[in-house]
Amino acid sequence: MEPRLRYAVASPGAVHAMGKLQEFTSNCGLEHSLLELAKMRASQINGCAYCLDMHSKDARAGGETEQRLYVLSAWREAPFYTPRERAALAWTEAVTLISHGGVSDEVYHEALQHFTEKELVDLTMAVITINGWNRLAITFRSEVGTYQPAKK
Repeated sequence: MEPRLRYAVASPGAVHAMGKLQEFTSNCGLEHSLLELAKMRASQINGCAYCLDMHSKDARAGGETEQRLYVLSAWREAPFYTPRERAALAWTEAVTLISHGGVSDEVYHEALQHFTEKELVDLTMAVITINGWNRLAITFRSEVGTYQPAKK
């Protein structure tokens, strides 16, 4: 698909603001691997090819296994995720699909078993952020396949 416009050029202030939120969530103290799984799962739900490409590359660069990435959409049936990751993935799905009945008490209470209140707010902000990036990339048709992870 042909990109519609370069949103970072069209409105740099808006993208800067999103970037600051991204910077906060990237440095909030949650595990990088957990954040990448949450970004991948939200991007799968939203159908964002650009963000799936980006975050699969970032996850792999961070040491994530291909196996866990391949079966992420079926995480409930796969034995490869920790209880904390499972709680984060359930939370990510509920927040991403908020219009489907909100976040249930069951999902909330399970998340509180694995996250402090601060961590749960930070995870929620990470999910909000990736949902925002998904909407920008899908709406303006960001060019899929062009992203390369930073060298560490």
